[in-house]
Amino acid sequence: MKLSGVMLLMIFYCELFVYRITAQASGRPSVVNIGALLSFNTNVGKVAKLAIKAAVDDVNSDPTTLGGTKLKLQMQDCNHNGFLALAEVLHLMEGQTVAIIGPQDAVTAHVVSHVANELQVPLLSFSATDPTLSSLQFPYFVRTTQSDQYQMAAIAEIVDHYGWREVIAIYVDDDHGRNGIAALGDELAAKRCRISFKAPLSVEATEDEITDLLVKVALTESRIIVVHTHYNRGLVVFHVAQYLGMLGTGYVWIATSWLSTALDTNSPFPSDVMDDIQGVLTLRTYTPDSVLKRKFISRWRNLTDAKTPNGYIGLNAYGFYAYDTVWLLARAINSFFKQGGNLSFSKDSRLSDIQGHLRLDSLRIFNGGNLLRDSILQANMTGTAGPARFNSHGDLINPAYEIINVIGTGYRRIGYWSNYSGLSVVRPETLYSKPPNRSSSNQRLYSVIWPGQTTQKPRGWVFPNNGRHLRIGVPNRVSFREFVSVKGSDMTSGFCIDVFTAAINLLPYAVPYKLIPFGDGHNNPSCTELVRLITAGVYDAAVGDIAIITNRTKMADFTQPYIESGLVVVAPVRKLDSNAWAFLSPFTPMMWGVTAVFFLAVGAVVWILEHRLNDEFRGPPKRQVVTILWFSFSTMFFAHKEKTVSALGRLVLIIWLFVVLIINSSYTASLTSILTVQKLSSPIKGIDSLRSSNYPIGYQVNSFARNYLVDELNIDESRLVPLNSPEEYAKALKDGPHKGGVAAVVDDRAYAELFLSTRCEFSIVGQVFTKNGWGFAFPRDSPLAVDISTAILKLSENGDLQRIHDKWLLRSACSSQGAKLDVDRLQLKSFSGLYLLCGLACLLALFIYLMQIVHQFSRHYPGDTESNGGSSRSARLQTFLSFVNEKEDEVKSRSKRRHVERTSYRSEDEMSSCNSNRKHIELSSNLSLDSDTRNCNGSS
Repeated sequence: MKLSGVMLLMIFYCELFVYRITAQASGRPSVVNIGALLSFNTNVGKVAKLAIKAAVDDVNSDPTTLGGTKLKLQMQDCNHNGFLALAEVLHLMEGQTVAIIGPQDAVTAHVVSHVANELQVPLLSFSATDPTLSSLQFPYFVRTTQSDQYQMAAIAEIVDHYGWREVIAIYVDDDHGRNGIAALGDELAAKRCRISFKAPLSVEATEDEITDLLVKVALTESRIIVVHTHYNRGLVVFHVAQYLGMLGTGYVWIATSWLSTALDTNSPFPSDVMDDIQGVLTLRTYTPDSVLKRKFISRWRNLTDAKTPNGYIGLNAYGFYAYDTVWLLARAINSFFKQGGNLSFSKDSRLSDIQGHLRLDSLRIFNGGNLLRDSILQANMTGTAGPARFNSHGDLINPAYEIINVIGTGYRRIGYWSNYSGLSVVRPETLYSKPPNRSSSNQRLYSVIWPGQTTQKPRGWVFPNNGRHLRIGVPNRVSFREFVSVKGSDMTSGFCIDVFTAAINLLPYAVPYKLIPFGDGHNNPSCTELVRLITAGVYDAAVGDIAIITNRTKMADFTQPYIESGLVVVAPVRKLDSNAWAFLSPFTPMMWGVTAVFFLAVGAVVWILEHRLNDEFRGPPKRQVVTILWFSFSTMFFAHKEKTVSALGRLVLIIWLFVVLIINSSYTASLTSILTVQKLSSPIKGIDSLRSSNYPIGYQVNSFARNYLVDELNIDESRLVPLNSPEEYAKALKDGPHKGGVAAVVDDRAYAELFLSTRCEFSIVGQVFTKNGWGFAFPRDSPLAVDISTAILKLSENGDLQRIHDKWLLRSACSSQGAKLDVDRLQLKSFSGLYLLCGLACLLALFIYLMQIVHQFSRHYPGDTESNGGSSRSARLQTFLSFVNEKEDEVKSRSKRRHVERTSYRSEDEMSSCNSNRKHIELSSNLSLDSDTRNCNGSS
């Protein structure tokens, strides 16, 4: 064992000797001076001081990192003071320092960065999170932690995730606080949210000052409060808020990473401090788990026990970043030397000209500052806080945060936020290998215990407790006062007012409001102007007969429509009396023609199918034509007497009778409607015919109908006639275009129906040509608009909305309410399916019938093979036609007779053949006998 230990020691010293020889040969110095600017008495400073010293010791103990060169660290305490930081950094620069770790906070970073720019010395800050430090103004400032731009983006996504729209920002009034809240405002605006109230605190704010500020916060509307301060002021804010009852049910408190840093560093907190932050959400910079991180955590207690007089100090996220910053700088310095860099300094001519006792001429410009800065930004390593690599903007890649909920004596993690995929309950590093998914369904957090020990999500806002009522503008109408009626200065009623009041009563909280009339009382006011005054701050909302149209939605948010509406055309109508030809009205001419053709066609098809089988469909040609016509049209009344015997004929007839049944029923219903329902006629058929004419058109004063007719339909403005009341409507329509009146009035459907309820001589012609509704207007992103919309839906579901409608707008209908403006004739397309079915059945039956005839003809009349001339084909065609015209029984009997005759002929031929053979045999026998006799006589 001793021998092996000696050998290892010898190998170490040999390697160290080789590295020193190599460093000297390559021109590397034995020592590189670096500095650190910290605030030793802060949570971050305490941890960073230990972490930086440990990292420098680790770098110097590893000769492979810098090739034998060692880091010489000089730490300075600037105590959160910009002036002291400036003095300390000048002191560091006198010692030919090549890089400075820090500054720790944004205030000192802004001051020191100017010195770094002048002397070209990189600053590596592990805790200055001010987003503005990343600008081109400070090229030598390198942030080795996450920017507050990402932390504010995480807070904005949390606010949006829970459906809140306004927050209050409490912040310390310095570079860190102001610039962080500015970034929060930008991120909230991207989510259509906003900071409704900013509450700045001085750096040295007293408890009384904080109390006064929180009293103002309590009088505001929003209950979502973001606290972006330093540790010492932040806990005072929560203590005062607890005293004022602002940590109860309904409030949401979100603290930036200062609170999680304090919890990690000083845990456990005293019980009274923990009581002040129950239910608070806070963010902590996420550092992924790794072997390096676990090893450093295991070393941390030894570091704190040995080097701190006050005992154990908890390790926070900035401790990891401080440790990694030293290693990042060491690797960059090594890369700097490998690229041929050397530690050389030159005088700053601008400092040499300054006279005085400050000895600024002793400061030198680091000639290799640009190269070292570039080496830092090009670093690619993995440290205790995870990957350390910079993007094109100079920020660390993969920014992520843990979201923490303070509960009881500790806290629990409810999820993560990453710039890659937003809110999630899954660790960010597991999502980097998947495509980014920022859809709302993928954004998830675990349940939260909110202030007041409740798990129910707070609404996020209340009506400000400052005695002020909502100023709600109400149009002071002079016509159609059933919708809105203003009597005096504080008496309003009508359909719209009752709907709003009923919706307000359904809200789970009280809404103090005051209805303020808008208009001169002589003309109907412009609802568009009323909505515009909401954006101008004159009114907090608008209630009335306000149509939801495009240009108004650009100025305000609207509730769910509480009545359907749209533009319609109202025109005079006259009654139509029935005439002698009214019975033809149910069908169009095309329908009559096609129906007649099908009657004849079906009759012809049935005749073809029955002609060879049924005696009722046979006879002289004249009789057969009459039979076809009679059979065809008698089926209309199911009065046909002819019986069908063929299967195909019966199939066609069944389908046709079904079609006739449908046609008869439809005809009867339509004719009944025509003869019993009153019919009206108007020369104006709708908006298209009105647009194509040159007649004057009436519209309601200050209605959006005027702009629609001019801008959208391009109707000349000279044709438009403003009308202010239903009486003016009636007079203008009765006078007509030839007597100074109008041909029609274009108005909202709700007004038109109320106008027509007692005036039967007018009617709506054509269809509704715009679709919209009426709603209540609120400022952009007003949470009250959402709650009122929900209340309106409840009114609709429980029937209260209909009851309010009937109370104000239900009128006794005049006799013409059941009238029809145009005769609804039955079109051919309504029966095309039936006719298609019948036609296909006829064609199929004819095809099958033809196949059967051809088959029978080929059996009874085999083809003649001996002749192929044209006369033979003509004769065969005549034979086929004669065959088709013959009755099937006659054909069968003739075929049977022919078969019998053919059989008898064959028998007679066989008998005659046998007799002939017998005679031949006998003759042959006789001849042979005669020959034998002669032979015998000759021999004798």
